[in-house]
Amino acid sequence: MIRDITIGQYYPAKSVIHKLDPRTKLFGTLVFIISVFLFHSIAGYAVATVFLAGMILISTVPVKFIFKGLKAIFMILLITMVFNIFLTPGEALVSFGIFKITKEGLSMAVRMAIRLVYLVIGSSLMTLTTTPNQLTDGLEKSLRPLNKIHVPVHEIAMMMSIALRFIPILLEETDKIMKAQIARGADFENGNLIQKVKNMVPLLVPLFISAFRRANDLAMAMEARCYHGGDNRTQMKPLKYKKRDHIAYLILFAYLAVAIGFRVAGL
Repeated sequence: MIRDITIGQYYPAKSVIHKLDPRTKLFGTLVFIISVFLFHSIAGYAVATVFLAGMILISTVPVKFIFKGLKAIFMILLITMVFNIFLTPGEALVSFGIFKITKEGLSMAVRMAIRLVYLVIGSSLMTLTTTPNQLTDGLEKSLRPLNKIHVPVHEIAMMMSIALRFIPILLEETDKIMKAQIARGADFENGNLIQKVKNMVPLLVPLFISAFRRANDLAMAMEARCYHGGDNRTQMKPLKYKKRDHIAYLILFAYLAVAIGFRVAGL
């Protein structure tokens, strides 16, 4: 399951999505997330599905690689659906004891499952087609107006970049520690839920120690190089919008208008 996490990883390719400005992709991801919550009908989710499928097709990222990330959220998805099915009040379809399955609960569970799946796929698509450095530059430039109200935009963007960069590193470290523990006789697969949680302790302790050590090494390296951010910091590759970015913005605004239209019309 550790290897199935795709958020934070980058898949190199030469697609149109990869070549877009990171600010365009950040805005596109935000628009898609908003649209997922605006749609609440089969027709609306069909529009979102077509849009997402088109983006995946254009990105040339393998579909199996994108959907592999859903395995990591299977338990969260299952718990979310169960809670919505049994805890949403409404017209009862099946009752047993104090529990009852309602029509509204089933509808809410399906909608929440679709939203969660689409949020993960949409976020993964952005990180798979954008390097951490590009994400940092795009986020920093997009939030630059907040500097006027003394918001530490550069520091926030840098922290997000470091977090995204550390995800694949920590996943690799987790895999190494798990293999080492299995070689010493640890069992992470068998037993009940409580036993599995106890078996994770020998994995989590060295992982946290390794994460803190890497963070300390990174901080010392930045201090040794006299690193400091701010307005005077220059970029090796300044961000510039191109024709394809303007076309992408037009498509995104049209898609957002459709989503708002569906919401207003109650479709």
